[in-house]
Amino acid sequence: MENVRHMNPRDPADPYASVPQHIDAELDVLGGCVLNPRHIPAVRQILKGSDFDRPAHEMIWDAIGHLSDTGAPLTPNSITLELERRKELTRCGGPSYVTHVCNHVGGGDPVYFAEKVRAAAALREEADLGRRIVQRATSPDAEPGGTVAFMEEYLQRHKARTSTGNHLTSAFLDWGPFFATDFGTVELLPGRLMAPGQQITIVGDGKAGKSLFVQEWLWRMASGLEFLGDRAHAPIPLLYVDAENGHQDIQERFLSYGAGPGRMGLMSYASFPPIRPLDTAGGGTDLLDMVKDCEAQLVCLDTVSRFISGPENDADTWLALYRHTLLPLKRAGIASVRLDHMGKDGERGARGSSAKTQDVDHVWELRAAGGGSLSLRRTHTRTGIGPDEFSILRHARKDGDRYAAGHTRHVVMEYDQPRPIPEGSVEWLIEQIDGLGLPNDAGNPMTIKALAGARIPAGKDKIAAAVRERKNRDKSGSRNGFPETFPEGVTGERSPETFKGSQKPQVKHSPETSREPQETPPSPPSPPLGEGKGREPGQEVSADTPLCTICDTPLPGFRADRGYDTHVGCDPTTAA
Repeated sequence: MENVRHMNPRDPADPYASVPQHIDAELDVLGGCVLNPRHIPAVRQILKGSDFDRPAHEMIWDAIGHLSDTGAPLTPNSITLELERRKELTRCGGPSYVTHVCNHVGGGDPVYFAEKVRAAAALREEADLGRRIVQRATSPDAEPGGTVAFMEEYLQRHKARTSTGNHLTSAFLDWGPFFATDFGTVELLPGRLMAPGQQITIVGDGKAGKSLFVQEWLWRMASGLEFLGDRAHAPIPLLYVDAENGHQDIQERFLSYGAGPGRMGLMSYASFPPIRPLDTAGGGTDLLDMVKDCEAQLVCLDTVSRFISGPENDADTWLALYRHTLLPLKRAGIASVRLDHMGKDGERGARGSSAKTQDVDHVWELRAAGGGSLSLRRTHTRTGIGPDEFSILRHARKDGDRYAAGHTRHVVMEYDQPRPIPEGSVEWLIEQIDGLGLPNDAGNPMTIKALAGARIPAGKDKIAAAVRERKNRDKSGSRNGFPETFPEGVTGERSPETFKGSQKPQVKHSPETSREPQETPPSPPSPPLGEGKGREPGQEVSADTPLCTICDTPLPGFRADRGYDTHVGCDPTTAA
């Protein structure tokens, strides 16, 4: 890499040798675009290849742009191969330097550093103009007025290149890079509440703990820690602007999250900053200066109503906020989070004008459900990307009147999910049979016919097992509410185990009767031996006692005396 440092040497005696180069900013642009290709379209609107001071960087940038336009992956290897195809690899310092450039991580926004590179290029152009003016004025064939004409011509070209019309046309989409960008693979920021560069509002009443939730979320984002079950990401530089919470509350909360000295990540925190109202041009400039100073990729306003000067119910107030502050942030690709209070009618969302939600990508409502549980629901979305609702549990521990250090955390509530039934199993087949409306006691032929009619494939063995299971289920009562066994005196269908070792028959319900268990009166006690038809209680039976020839029980005296050998009930034709 030593040979690369002198590829564009400057003579130390040259008075113009000290013009800005910003080589580190060039590395930040190139490495940042390789790491996050989504920044390439925005950087292209600011830079052209000749703006790079180091020729190797210009060639690498051209290769990056070509690969991006064709949809090829951006890796050190792919860029090296592209430069080799162009026969420019050696001029770029070889594979080692290309890899060094592509793996450079500056930790900031490539768009921000692109502005630095462009500013340095403009100063070099002006320095070059001065050098050429001196050369023309001191050349042997110089003529009076020639240098002035050269300057006027240069200024006209420069004015045409940087005129207002040309500045406005810079907003035109470049169709090649535009359609080469895969907007469908947007990677959400940690927590999955928003995508990079988006603007969201989190609304909640005073008891929901909006600041408590958002402070932990953004601290974890700035520290590269996971949040709400999302995987850990690279730390993201951000700015939290607070005009709501006192210093004691801020300190206690961050300690309760596990933060502290040396554990704040890339988070910058402005407490009650003396900035002008953000619905004015001066306020927008103040905030953008703060964002640039800390190189933030996200800014949070807590609470947004504290940073405006106009009436909260006036739509013009929020339109001015967007025009002076939020639009410049969005244009620079900087995300924003706004905290807001719920109105008196919670069903209508945030208080104040409805114009609040016209310029944001998502509106999230945070509501306390009691017992530390929270509901975070998206009520408005422009893109539809990401989840729509979170059920959150807030873990916290009190140490006296203060939150204990390291014990406050918001986590996603998890519920036990039913075990999925594999398709083709007996359980799955039972569900299909149930869906066809077959009764539980349907046999194999009926079931096979119904499945065939519905074109549900199943083998005979599985059908037999399913039929058997459904019949057993009917007996066990899993579907109709019958218990396995019945209490004494209650009729119903009993399982075989109920009568094991017994000769009693099983009781069956007829189809016409109700399936509900019913109580029946107890059977009358069996008469003592010898008692029967025609015998009075206490009557003794002897060998001479005449018996009915049909029922073999004693005949009443009045029947026997008349010569009958049957009871009237046994043989009504003999009644007299």
